[in-house]
Amino acid sequence: MIKEIAPHVSRVAVLLYSKNAAYARYVQGIEATAPQVAVKVTASGVGDASEIEPAIAAFAGQANSGLIVVPSPLTNSSHGLITELAARHRLPAVYPYRLYVTSGGLIAYGPDPTDWYRQAASYVDRILRGEKPADLPVQQPTKFELVINMKTAKALGLDVPVHLQQLADEVIE
Repeated sequence: MIKEIAPHVSRVAVLLYSKNAAYARYVQGIEATAPQVAVKVTASGVGDASEIEPAIAAFAGQANSGLIVVPSPLTNSSHGLITELAARHRLPAVYPYRLYVTSGGLIAYGPDPTDWYRQAASYVDRILRGEKPADLPVQQPTKFELVINMKTAKALGLDVPVHLQQLADEVIE
């Protein structure tokens, strides 16, 4: 998606919380796709909010860079800082949730948190009706949303392809 909206990008930093090894799976998935779109991937792990600015600034100094943010409690609680830094360094960035885009981020693609709450409510109902939590299956997200901020795209000098705008659940003007 980042290549569709910013075709010049040839390097992508994946910003992730470094204190949880499970987040490395995100990088593996992105690295598997990267050769198909001619992008070099660099994992940029941060352990706390104070490491976010230096991590983004170090990577942003290189030409044709972009950013992918992996969801975590740290990155989500720092969404305002992350989107502000991406704008300051003129980095096209893909985020995991809509809240980043409403804070000025470029594009978000990820599970719809509202749908998670609906799923959780059905689990609560089942538990209150007597089912054992251990017997309930693990569910994966079923609804994903695409949100694009056209104002940010314009500020970055990017033309968002019409087909992406048409696919979007929301386009913020």
